[in-house]
Amino acid sequence: MKNDEWLTPPALVEALGPFDLDPCSPSNRRPWDTASVHYGRPSIGPVADGLALPWFGRVWLNPPYGREAANWLDRLADHGNGMALIFARTETDMFFEHVWKKADALAFLRGRLHFHYVDGKRAAANSGAPSVIAAYGVGNVERLQDIPGDKQIVVLDRGIFG
Repeated sequence: MKNDEWLTPPALVEALGPFDLDPCSPSNRRPWDTASVHYGRPSIGPVADGLALPWFGRVWLNPPYGREAANWLDRLADHGNGMALIFARTETDMFFEHVWKKADALAFLRGRLHFHYVDGKRAAANSGAPSVIAAYGVGNVERLQDIPGDKQIVVLDRGIFG
C-alpha cells in the first residue's frame, strides 16, 4: 500500500468508546477523535511517540499494519485495558504471540472494513483482508457486543495457548 495513514471507521469507534487514549493515532490532522488523548507514531512526522510515552485508561489501538503492529500489540497486552483493530491473520507468529496468547476475547467482523483517509473521506476500496477486534481486559470483552453488524465473538481461554 502506498498509504500508511488510515482512520478507523467512525461508527466502529463510536460504538465501542469512549476511549481514554489512542497511542498510535495516524495523524495529528484528523476529522474525528478516537480517544480523549492522541499520541502518534514517529514514522509519520512530528508527533509524540506513543510507544515511548506512558499509557493510561482504556486504549483504542489501530496499529500500523505490518511488522510494526507486533510492538503495539505487545504494549497493549502489557497495559491490559483496551481494544485493537487488526487484520485477522490468525496463522501468523504475531497473532499467536500477541493475540491468541494475550487477548481475552476476539470479535471477527463479517466482510472487509472500509477505512478512511486522514481527510475523512471513505476509501473506495475495502481493506483487502478481514478484520478482528482483540479485547484486552474483562470490561472490554463485554463491549464487543456493541460492534455494529455481523460478528462472531470468541472468548479465549489463554490456558490452552500457554
